[in-house]
Amino acid sequence: MGTPTHCPYCALQCAMTLTPAAGGPEVAGRDFPTNRGGLCRKGWSSAALLGHPERLTTPLLRADDGVLRPASWDAALARVAAQVTATRAAHGADAVGVFGGGGLTNEKAYQLGKFARLALGTSRIDYNGRFCMASAAAAGTRAFGLDRGLPFPVQDLDGAHTVLLLGSNVAETMPPFVQHLQGARASGGLVVVDPRRTATADFTADGAGLHLQPVPATDLALLLGLCHIVIHEGLADTAYIAQRTTGYAALARSVAPWWPERTSAATGVPVAQLRETARLLAEGARRGGSYILTGRGVEQHVDGTDTATAAINLALLLGLPGSAYSGYGTLTGQGNGQGGREHGQKADQLPGCRKISDPAARAHVARVWGVGEAAIPGPGIPAVELLASLGRPGGVRTFLVHGANPAVSAPDAARVIERLRSLDALVVCDFFLSETAALADVVLPVLQWAEEDGTVTNLEGRVLRRRSAAAPPPGARSELWIMAELAARLDAPSTFSDDPEAVFTELRAASAGGPADYSGIDYAMLDAGEAAYWPYPAGSTGTPRLFLDAFAHDGGRAALVPVSPAVAGRGAVAGRGAAAGRGAGTRDAPFGADAGPGTLALATGRLLEHYQSGAQTRRVPELAAARPEARLLIHPATATARGIADGGPVTVSNARGAVHCTAEYSTAQRLDTVFLPFHFSGRQSANLLTSQATDPISGMPEFKTSAVVVAPAGRGQA
Repeated sequence: MGTPTHCPYCALQCAMTLTPAAGGPEVAGRDFPTNRGGLCRKGWSSAALLGHPERLTTPLLRADDGVLRPASWDAALARVAAQVTATRAAHGADAVGVFGGGGLTNEKAYQLGKFARLALGTSRIDYNGRFCMASAAAAGTRAFGLDRGLPFPVQDLDGAHTVLLLGSNVAETMPPFVQHLQGARASGGLVVVDPRRTATADFTADGAGLHLQPVPATDLALLLGLCHIVIHEGLADTAYIAQRTTGYAALARSVAPWWPERTSAATGVPVAQLRETARLLAEGARRGGSYILTGRGVEQHVDGTDTATAAINLALLLGLPGSAYSGYGTLTGQGNGQGGREHGQKADQLPGCRKISDPAARAHVARVWGVGEAAIPGPGIPAVELLASLGRPGGVRTFLVHGANPAVSAPDAARVIERLRSLDALVVCDFFLSETAALADVVLPVLQWAEEDGTVTNLEGRVLRRRSAAAPPPGARSELWIMAELAARLDAPSTFSDDPEAVFTELRAASAGGPADYSGIDYAMLDAGEAAYWPYPAGSTGTPRLFLDAFAHDGGRAALVPVSPAVAGRGAVAGRGAAAGRGAGTRDAPFGADAGPGTLALATGRLLEHYQSGAQTRRVPELAAARPEARLLIHPATATARGIADGGPVTVSNARGAVHCTAEYSTAQRLDTVFLPFHFSGRQSANLLTSQATDPISGMPEFKTSAVVVAPAGRGQA
């Protein structure tokens, strides 16, 4: 009999069944609303990692000679506890830091936040979701008062007349999702915005829709231009605006300068396509529904929050959010990217999406934890700033990493590796010796997805059961157990359980009354197959569709927030619609005709075969064989002008570093843009080139647009 569970990779959380077999569990797709029995290549091959020969099965301690050697659990935990105690005594509690991950179950994410704040006493916790969903979350919170990726079930998209998809290549990143776009394709209403002609953009061919190819980093201007057209062509839903929003007059003034011709000049998108997009959206709202969806391509920028806000403004002008047949949403990336940001891993949040600076929120969580409110530290600092503080005076000296690989996934990766090496102690929990774990002083082997019970929350805000379906190696342990053992050694207040259901029960209580209220959800109802969409207060039936009656702001209205692009000149953040704050950064110099000789725009992203830092998928033989190395996608004309051969070695460089990889000709690229996947490490790591500049509101790094020089290997270093 097979065990029903869900895929360990993206936030679509496709349903699958794992059945025991002689060579390890076998995977079968399971009918479920998000995937309807389908899986992508990663899902079909996911069980290959469970019995992998490189699996960590015993703790590792770095000896005096610098070599990691096997050790007992007692010795490893004693060393971690002693190091934490010494660091706190010498430098204070905030000299201990924690970095979590969007792939941790809800139970582990919740207990990690509690462990950091109570057992370690530190405010210095953040997670890799800061690199993924932070801008979309910030935009959704300020517009709607609530952050849920899709505020409607994904199958609502099936009947849509028009879908505007900005910055997401779902055909490769979450292939089963594509079936939900077929209705829009059939009506000719699929509009894909991407500088690259991706596999998703190809779905707009033959009359199925439009592909808009803006100049890199001009998505905000594009959206402002669409807002202008909606207003000035009389396409806005004036009754909805009057009844359900605030701020219209200021918004209308802010987009007045973005007439179609100016927008076209800034973005490179023809005026006719701009007008047709606006009209398709308005028509769709009247005929079966229109949806606007954003992804990382428009969010992973220093103006990502404002760009996502502009997309929300466009949706509000058309009356889409809170409708039974239309809406706005953002496509969550990591497997538990939604739940992982709701329950305490974020630097500024407590469980239930509560603000850690809110006295009422602090008092509620303190009561659940059985501690005084003063025992809970205040807000911490976002991921890029946290990583930059490692090993520095006044910064973090001992660092614990769970479910993340920042040596590959963080921007300006060479500098991050330097910071990791400068620590007094680095402790990594992982099931493989990732690039980050290889730098650690203590490596703790943990369970994989199919070896543990728990819950995750998918891109729709639906809470799902992750079930144990395979026996773990004898030496691996649950992170819940590790936290409970360390908490006992550190004489932590409160209680720390190693039982997932007990932790979930406490999470329910801690989230009760918060924006992300899970108090009415339990394992029994999830095991029975009930669809559980948060907020789900005790006694309710959950909320599959948010905002039908009101938005989450006081007064029940959504906020139209005026935003504007950066002032001219090297992409400076100053002068944007929202005030710049700590962590603000600047883009690299402009691209195209105004750039320096030979400068191109580098876009980074995912491949069908790989996931995140590649620490897992690069170990799956069939996936590694299909995509064994990083390849730079470059237009043949751009390559020829630089003497770069198809399949030849190439160097991609800027002031931050250099990547050495293979060139691959692709007419799907713009002449001014090249593309690198971010799944590879070492000399092929795309994040050697990305910047630590961040969005001042969300802390999101500028991943998607970096200035680079591209040349045959051995020539033309930046």
